[in-house]
Amino acid sequence: MTDLHSHLRDRILTTLAGLGIDRAAAEPMVRLDPPKNRDHGDVALGAFQLAKLAGKAPPALATELAAMITSDAIVESAAAAGPFVNFRFRREALAREVLTAIQSDAVPYGKANQHGQTVCIDFSSPNIAKPFHIGHMRSTVIGNALCRIHRHQGATVHGINHLGDWGMPFAKMMTAYMRWGNEAELHKSPMRYMFDLYKRYSVEAKQNPALDDEAAKHFQALESGADNQERRMWQLLRDESLKAFQGPYARLGVTFDHITGESFFEDKMEAAMARVSASGVLEDSEGAQVVWLKELGIKEPCLLRKSDGTTLYHTRDLAAAFYRETTFHPDRILYVVGAEQKLHFDQLKGVLTKMKEPIAKAVEHVPFGLVLSKTDEGKWEKFASRSGNAVFLDEILDEAVAKVRSIIREKNPDLPNADEVAEQIGVSAIIFNDLKNSRIKDVKFDWESMLNFDGETGPYVQFACARLSSILRKVEVSVPDSDQIDFSLLADAERVLLTMMDFGTAVQRAAEQSEPSHVTGHMIALAGEIHSYLREHYVVGEAPAIQNARLVLVDAARRLLTTGLGLLGIAAPERM
Repeated sequence: MTDLHSHLRDRILTTLAGLGIDRAAAEPMVRLDPPKNRDHGDVALGAFQLAKLAGKAPPALATELAAMITSDAIVESAAAAGPFVNFRFRREALAREVLTAIQSDAVPYGKANQHGQTVCIDFSSPNIAKPFHIGHMRSTVIGNALCRIHRHQGATVHGINHLGDWGMPFAKMMTAYMRWGNEAELHKSPMRYMFDLYKRYSVEAKQNPALDDEAAKHFQALESGADNQERRMWQLLRDESLKAFQGPYARLGVTFDHITGESFFEDKMEAAMARVSASGVLEDSEGAQVVWLKELGIKEPCLLRKSDGTTLYHTRDLAAAFYRETTFHPDRILYVVGAEQKLHFDQLKGVLTKMKEPIAKAVEHVPFGLVLSKTDEGKWEKFASRSGNAVFLDEILDEAVAKVRSIIREKNPDLPNADEVAEQIGVSAIIFNDLKNSRIKDVKFDWESMLNFDGETGPYVQFACARLSSILRKVEVSVPDSDQIDFSLLADAERVLLTMMDFGTAVQRAAEQSEPSHVTGHMIALAGEIHSYLREHYVVGEAPAIQNARLVLVDAARRLLTTGLGLLGIAAPERM
C-alpha cells in the first residue's frame, strides 16, 4: 500500500533536490491541497514559498516542476497553471490506495501514532450555580470536536473544564442562598432553583446596593482559606452543579480529562503574583495591582488584584497557565471562549509576553460567535426565551428529540429502537448545525433547517450512513478485502474517491486552524457524492466482480463517514 500524497511529496522533494534546493528546507513548504476546480487536477502544489528558495518566479518554478515530474504507476500527469502545479493520479491507483487505506484504518483515515505534540484545550467552563444553557453549548461542542480531532492527529490532548466556581458571580449566588435558600428545594431541581435565587438577588440588589457589599465580604471570607460557612456553602453548590452538568455532557457525548475550575488555583495565585512581580511588570494603581500593555497595542491595563486584596479572572488564568506549563508542557493551549472575551485573552497573552514567558507563544484564543434565534418579526437575535429567562440546554435537546421522534413516526413507524435513534439524530442535528460553518460566525438556530434530511445538515449525513448500512445488510456476502477486487471497475467512482482522499487534508486544517467546520464540510461533501453515485450505480444484484468492487466502496464510505462524524462528537446510526 502506498499513500498517494506521500508518494507524490517524495517525488516533488527529490525533484527539488535535483534543482539544488535543500530537502529539509523544502519539506514544510510542500503542501498538497485540493484545487478549487477539480477539473484541473486531483491535488495542487503552490510554488510561492518554494520559488523563494529556488530564487525563481513561482510560475517559472511550477513549469519546471511539471516538466520534470513524469508519469509513473501512481502519478498520471503534472501540469503547470501559473504558480501552481496540478497533479492527476491514475484512477486504478487512486481506488486501490484510498480504499485499502480506509479498510485497514491507516493514517489519515485511522488514528495516527502519538507524535509528541501536546495540546491543552480549555472548553465548556460553565459557571457553577447557573444553568447550563444554549450559550454554553458552543464552547462545549467546539472544544469536544477539537479534542477528538487532535487525538486523531496523534497529539497528546488534555481536555480541561475550567469551571467558573470562584469570584464575585459565585459570591452573589452564595449570598442569595444564605438569605433565601432551602436545601430541600435545592436538591429537587438544583440548577433551576439556583437560577431563580440568582434572579431574585439581581432584582433585590437594584433596590438594596448593600447586597453587593455583603457578597464581597462573603468572597473575602471564601478566599481566606478558613473552614467557614462560605467554604461549606461553596462545596454544596459546586457539588450540586457538577451533578446537574453531567446530564447535558452525557447527551452531547462530552468527557473531560480534567475538571479543575478556578478554585483549583486558589493556593497557586500567590505564587503566580510573585512571579509577575519578580518579572518587574507589576504596578500599583489606586491600591490595585495591574500590568500595563500599551506597548503591545492594548490600551486597557490587566487588573490582577483589586484594592480589597481579592483576585480576578486574570489572576486565576495566569496561575492556570503556569500550572499547565509545568504539568503538561503544552505546545498549544486553546481557550475555546466566545469572541466577546477577546480583550481578556489579548491581555492574558500580553502579560505573559511582557514577562518574557515562553508559554505566551502557546496561548491561543479560539473565539466563536453567538447563537441566534428568529423573533416573531423574522429578525435574528441573540438566543433567548420569549419570557427573557434562561434557556436550559436540556429543554432544547428534549425538543429536538421530540421533533425527530415525530418525523420517525410519520416516515418509518416500524423503526427498531426509535427512541434511541431519535435521541441520536435530534442531539446530533444541533451539534452539526453549530459546527457546520466557520466558528466565528453566528449560528442560526432554526428547527426546520437543522432537522432537514435533504440539506447540509446532520440528519442528511446520518441518513447517508444509514443508507450505506442498509446496502451492506442486503447483500448475501461479506465485504471482500480490498486486495480481492478489480479496482479498474471503480473508475466511475472518481468523485467519491477524490472526496475520500481529501479527508486527511480536512482534518489537518481543522487541527491547525482550530476549525471543526473543515471536517463538517467534508462530511457533507462525501455524503453528497456517495448519494449521487448510488443514484446511478446499483450495488446489489450486479455482476459479482462489479458488486464486490462497489461493496468495498460502500463499506469505505460508511467507515469514513462514521469516523468523521465521530470526530465531531456525532453518532452514525445504522438505521433511521
